Amino acid sequence: MPGQEKQLVVATVNVNGVRAAVRRGMHPWLESRDPDVLLLQEVRAPDEELRKALPGYRHVAHTEAAAKGRAGVAVATKDEFTAVRIGFAHDPHFETSGRWVEVDVDTAVGPMTFVSAYVHSGEVGTPQQDDKYRFLNAMDVRLAELGKTAQDTGREALVAGDLNIGHTERDIKNWKGNRGKAGFLEDERAHFDHWFDELGWVDTQRQVAGDVDGPYAWWSWRGQAFDRDTGWRIDYQLVTPGLGERLTSVETDRAASYAERFSDHAPVVAVYGA
Repeated sequence: MPGQEKQLVVATVNVNGVRAAVRRGMHPWLESRDPDVLLLQEVRAPDEELRKALPGYRHVAHTEAAAKGRAGVAVATKDEFTAVRIGFAHDPHFETSGRWVEVDVDTAVGPMTFVSAYVHSGEVGTPQQDDKYRFLNAMDVRLAELGKTAQDTGREALVAGDLNIGHTERDIKNWKGNRGKAGFLEDERAHFDHWFDELGWVDTQRQVAGDVDGPYAWWSWRGQAFDRDTGWRIDYQLVTPGLGERLTSVETDRAASYAERFSDHAPVVAVYGA
């Protein structure tokens, strides 16, 4: 309608296997939210299967992991990409990991870069944890670059996905029991401090929710974690400062019941204005 404020709806979710998510009922959620930009993690499917699962999106950038059935991230948009980049230019180690894909899009609210990221879960004292730290170090570099581009050119950036780290005690229900474990290590959390306090990136959910527990977006399939809301906030939408000022809402779409979950993660949906 004439005079109506332009807005951009962005959703991110770790689907824990996109084919399984579709079988469990992802499409009704997707149709109800109808995001302009959809960022997925743990796609764990070939490119042709992913496109079948997203019939409403003409433009899909997807990078599979070299190890079949593992990882995989994607960005799906209604507007055409002007550029697609996979992995980190400064560290080709992750080029075939299926953990980082970014696209440039001229959206209704201006030019933007969208990144779907899937950080390693890690395990203390293993090569997986070494890879996690190497990935976080690569993110330090790339987030600094994206922030500078936003400052210099006005192309804002959004990095979203399953980052597999709870930033503060507010982000994990059982934080005391997870001290010293991957996902809540001080060295992992220090990267978030760097992004927010030194690089100026905005944690959209925390900006809106304030100093409260959660809102959690991951609960184990096992036991009664979901029913008791014993969760982790490890799914984020991080944005450059200029885009943070245009955030109008952000919500975590927690399923109404355990049986209605299409993944062990809940989607995080944000709206940005012009």
